[in-house]
Amino acid sequence: MKSYKRGLASFENGHYNLAIREFSKVTELDPLYQADLLKKTGDAFRLTNRWAESIPYYEKVLALPNPASEIYYYLGYAHKSKGEYQKAKEYFSAFARTNPSDRVLAEKVQRELNALLLTESLFQKNSEKDFKNLEGVNTSGSEFTGAIFNGHLVFTASRKTKIYSNDLPFLGIYKAKITDGKVGQTELFSSSIFADDRNEGSPAFSPDGKMMVFARGNSGKRKDLSPDVDLYMSRYVSGTGWTEPTRISASDSLAYDGCPAFSSDGKTLYFSSNRAGGSGGLDIYRVNLDASGRFGNPVNMGKAINTAGDEMFPFVSADGKLYFASDGHPGLGKLDLFRAVRTGGKITVENMGLPYNSSMDDFGYVEDEYGNEYFTSNRSGGKGDDDIYYYLAPEEPKEEVVVNVPEKEKKVVNYFLAGEIVSEGKLLDSATLYVFKLDGGMETEYVEPITVKQGQFGPIKLEEDEDYILLAEKPNYLTKRENFTMYGRSIPEVLLTKPVTDTTFHVSIPLESIFVGKTFRLENIYYDLDKADIRPDAAIELDKLVQILKDNPGLKIELGSHTDARASEIYNLRLSQRRAESAINYIVNKGISRERLEARGYGESELIIPNAKTEAEHQQNRRTEFKVIEINSKQD
Repeated sequence: MKSYKRGLASFENGHYNLAIREFSKVTELDPLYQADLLKKTGDAFRLTNRWAESIPYYEKVLALPNPASEIYYYLGYAHKSKGEYQKAKEYFSAFARTNPSDRVLAEKVQRELNALLLTESLFQKNSEKDFKNLEGVNTSGSEFTGAIFNGHLVFTASRKTKIYSNDLPFLGIYKAKITDGKVGQTELFSSSIFADDRNEGSPAFSPDGKMMVFARGNSGKRKDLSPDVDLYMSRYVSGTGWTEPTRISASDSLAYDGCPAFSSDGKTLYFSSNRAGGSGGLDIYRVNLDASGRFGNPVNMGKAINTAGDEMFPFVSADGKLYFASDGHPGLGKLDLFRAVRTGGKITVENMGLPYNSSMDDFGYVEDEYGNEYFTSNRSGGKGDDDIYYYLAPEEPKEEVVVNVPEKEKKVVNYFLAGEIVSEGKLLDSATLYVFKLDGGMETEYVEPITVKQGQFGPIKLEEDEDYILLAEKPNYLTKRENFTMYGRSIPEVLLTKPVTDTTFHVSIPLESIFVGKTFRLENIYYDLDKADIRPDAAIELDKLVQILKDNPGLKIELGSHTDARASEIYNLRLSQRRAESAINYIVNKGISRERLEARGYGESELIIPNAKTEAEHQQNRRTEFKVIEINSKQD
């Protein structure tokens, strides 16, 4: 039991390798904790990017009663990383059959299932370039590409003397002279850009060589401006070198910001971020710089580029093509390399195929002015962990042979949406459905309101690469909205067999009856220990409640906060009251009338699990709920 507890402590602190070592020492354990031990061991391997090693632990979790649905999702990715695509499909399909409530994961899995249909065609796409492991740079540690600058490869490597939470050396920025694929001695890039207790990497340079932007992580000290990773800037001063880095104004201190890259003219900086308002995971953003080098407001690159997965390591070539890595677009592994091209106002994203991509992580594509190419991969056959691979362009480009190919007849796909509105598992008659199309984040009415007869609706015509909101309402039921996106759902042309194909997507919208006294639980409203401040993750969930109140203007609610039983009764009562009032203040600041809201702290008086033992059980007791206390026709 001691090893299990030490492993839990290491896991919670992000020391996943230590957690694995402690968990491996556990020989006897109360069956109550067995599922948690197996899952956290699998999680520790997954979070250190050792997906294949997580498989036996997740499979044992599945053999236990009531496994969490995300276990199927993790196993799907793990088998995909091994190139076992049929098994990956089976697990992703099993996850989809659980009817998951996590919409982000559901969208990821749908994309993965679509991607697996293309696996064979992706293997057939092969540039036949000979990429080689970059000798003299790669080691058993981690090295990944950054930039080609002044004849040097400036890269990231885990070579600092201090060790961070994963038992690996902190990442730093290094350089090596590179000539025809041969590298000179590796040395520290700059002593001014070196913090021995932080991860630093992904350097990017402005075209004039006077500005460098890179990513720097948190050291865990109170003086840090951010709890995560931020973008920093240094300027080159002739005679003195690179200046002390400062955090750029475009970086969000509450988010992970990394992987910077300049446009070829230096007027735009691209980077990856998980800041609020994105598509999910890490998205690629761009921000313009004025003539004085000041940053404007970052803009999301949109859903043609960004998915519910991660989009990282952007690079813009001299001819304006955007290269990036993603695990959300159809690919062969977890992270694959992609190329985005804008033609006629439409952005097309293309998987780069072999040998750029493998069943493992492939990312960090860059090229120099001579057409030499570099990228990073942890594919088998390397020196260990992430390695840099390179391709030397031929000195004389081969003359292209132009062959006249008859233009293929364009195949057409018509997309439709159909579904049902249900309550307690039964079709709900005479509800009203509104369909809105999102245009620049704003709702525009798309069709006339639909009266849903006998609980079923459709087909409704859809357009490719558009986002929709479905809003269903009925008297005495809580108005419900569902998001539906066409991004990632288009059928690839290579799979089309007929000139015209009709395909219909299906959705089910559940409505809950409402009456005075009914209680609804809000998911994932967490607070820091002994605090009532609204955390960013709690704000996301409270925003959903704000939307419910806007969609249901006749509701007056009591917002109740509950604690676990691990402090005194009076302390918990006061803490829960402060938390409830803090949530109410947040909702009011979002435009909801205070007259519609009441705050009440319940402390530990209504425990779901009276004798909670595990952290998961305590978390069920720490919850936030809203109760309907009045229903009328009053508008907010």
